[in-house]
Amino acid sequence: MPIPILMPALSPTMTEGKIARWLKKEGEEVHAGDVIAEIETDKAVMELEATDEGTLAKIVVPEGAEGVPVNAVIAVLAEDGEDVAEVAQIDPATLAPAGAQAAPKAEQPKEAEKAEAAPKQAAPSKAPSPAPAGASPAPAAPRPAGRVFASPLAKRLAKEHGIDLSLIAGSGPRGRIVKRDVEAAIAAGTGRAAAAGAAMPGGMSDAEILALYPQGSYELRPVDSMRKAIASRLTLSKQTVPHFYLTVDCFIDRLLQARKAINAEAPTDEDGKPAWKLSVNDFVIKAWALALKKVPEANVTWAQRGMLYHHQVDVSVAVAIEGGLITPIIRAADTLDLPTISATMKDLAARARARRLKPEEYQGGTTSISNLGMFGIDQFAAVINPPQATILAVGQGKERVVAEVGQPVVRTVMTVTLSADHRAVDGAVAAQALTAFRRYIEEPALLLAGF
Repeated sequence: MPIPILMPALSPTMTEGKIARWLKKEGEEVHAGDVIAEIETDKAVMELEATDEGTLAKIVVPEGAEGVPVNAVIAVLAEDGEDVAEVAQIDPATLAPAGAQAAPKAEQPKEAEKAEAAPKQAAPSKAPSPAPAGASPAPAAPRPAGRVFASPLAKRLAKEHGIDLSLIAGSGPRGRIVKRDVEAAIAAGTGRAAAAGAAMPGGMSDAEILALYPQGSYELRPVDSMRKAIASRLTLSKQTVPHFYLTVDCFIDRLLQARKAINAEAPTDEDGKPAWKLSVNDFVIKAWALALKKVPEANVTWAQRGMLYHHQVDVSVAVAIEGGLITPIIRAADTLDLPTISATMKDLAARARARRLKPEEYQGGTTSISNLGMFGIDQFAAVINPPQATILAVGQGKERVVAEVGQPVVRTVMTVTLSADHRAVDGAVAAQALTAFRRYIEEPALLLAGF
């Protein structure tokens, strides 16, 4: 019997993926454990291993295809003894698990939208009849829990008008929501996201934005899944998390001296390469982890059922990569020494830029750090990364003239700003954590001792 290969769910939040590369060709033998493809999620590129044996009879989804739903059939294996040519002719839709959404067809989105927008020759027999004038529209039938099935045009239209697709009954094939269903909800004033208790999407619609600029005065570049995920999460954060901000200046002259001394003492290998080269960011990670260990009331997460008080400090560190950013995690950073933090951070950053992180390496931190000092930024406020309750924004170390005992002196000052979730962290608690951080940064001997 033919064996379908499905788009896997490579993380708890993954709903769709992209086929980055096929490593097996049609007609090649496949053994259990073979890496057959590379799947690109919104954050990383991960390997897809075969769990069955056979011959790759058909590749259903080509390389580069985006928006492939989880559990959609992406390829088909022929078992030993089966005719590969015959298996290749089987409709992949017949092999898909019940309720799975089909993989997108290899057609241009504009053409697909035109096809749907075109007048139908005959309305489906189950399509809802127009409501009589002045009559209230019938409420949408409850949809089964799980993924909402809708056409690309319906999704776009719903997003522009703030319609929650889970509140609409679809009249398309197998209950799929299509353009006319969304238009009916818009006209009836039903299906609004607010009805489900969700935040209304902000900003102008695409049509309103494009109308402001003459044709030919811009280049419209589609955004990838990473940028969409970033936009969604940051919008959610600013709409649902009550941010407040605290800022302090830290004198880092002693830290810079300690860093120089520690790096000078690093052992070297046969090629003369030092075992470590600490950065200021390594000290920041350690200091913030110790600060949250000292003030555990700030190492928390807000949830509807209650507060999560974390037993260890897992620090997510923002890393800029092509097309966006990702936050790999230094686990139990409060227990690690500086060379270990430095080596771990270098490894995670390198694999993040190559999009080779595993989901557990960037999901589930208890706090975050965003350092833009290397870009010459003096000060900024960062957006909290839900469900975390804090993020520390770090500026560059810069020489300034300050007054000490009534005399002007030159000191190296680093400005940091803490963004906190006021549902979970009170102002006094956040102030205590930031004060502890400044103490560790300004007195590196205490940081190294872990007091």
